[in-house]
Amino acid sequence: MSASASFIAHLIELRTRLLHSAVALLLVFICLFPWAADLYAILAQPLLAKLPKGGQMIATDVTTPFFVPLKVAMMAAFLIALPYILYQIWRFVAPGLYAHEKRLVVPLIVASTILFFCGMAFAYFVVFPVVFGFITAAAPQGVAVMTDIDKYLSFVLSMFMAFGVTFQVPVAVVLLVRMSLVTVEKLREIRPYAVVGAFVIGAIFTPPDVVSQFMLAMPLWLLYEAGIVVAAWVGNGKPKQAESR
Repeated sequence: MSASASFIAHLIELRTRLLHSAVALLLVFICLFPWAADLYAILAQPLLAKLPKGGQMIATDVTTPFFVPLKVAMMAAFLIALPYILYQIWRFVAPGLYAHEKRLVVPLIVASTILFFCGMAFAYFVVFPVVFGFITAAAPQGVAVMTDIDKYLSFVLSMFMAFGVTFQVPVAVVLLVRMSLVTVEKLREIRPYAVVGAFVIGAIFTPPDVVSQFMLAMPLWLLYEAGIVVAAWVGNGKPKQAESR
């Protein structure tokens, strides 16, 4: 097969995988659309539970009450369809990988997805109640806390992303060791710097209270330690030159 024919075949394969992913995402979104408002109510529950009696959220734009639940439904559809989307990505890249790379990539993709969901769950069930409790308690006397639903969604998504990415630390550590970019001994040696970095990241990505900063920094540090343990167990894995694809 010529280079141009091979390139076109790859483009066709990529289009097929993207189309399958888009169709899966659309189908899940259509199924969730009737419950978009309920999904937003679930997402807003951590804040609503901390508001004073009679407190509520507000919408400052005309179209916000419609589009914000729509965004939440789309986000939920993406998370539900994510395993299938990752499978389609795997189907596209797998033919170009060596056997040892396939053995590494599949566990890392699965672990990365699970850890991202764990990070989101940790933020929702553990961090949000503490953060919103602090924010509502810190409001000055006579100030009613009524958050705009669009701004609340932006805050929640940024926190989900921060904790989801933070929980990828073990995967990143294992990859660095497997690619021989760093050794386990070096990771143990720089442990004090990793601890300081964890608290710096916690201060950047969380509201300005010590509790929420600590709640991001501690998991980040513990996940770093877990990554070292897994990397030491897995090793740097130097594949044989003659290994086939």
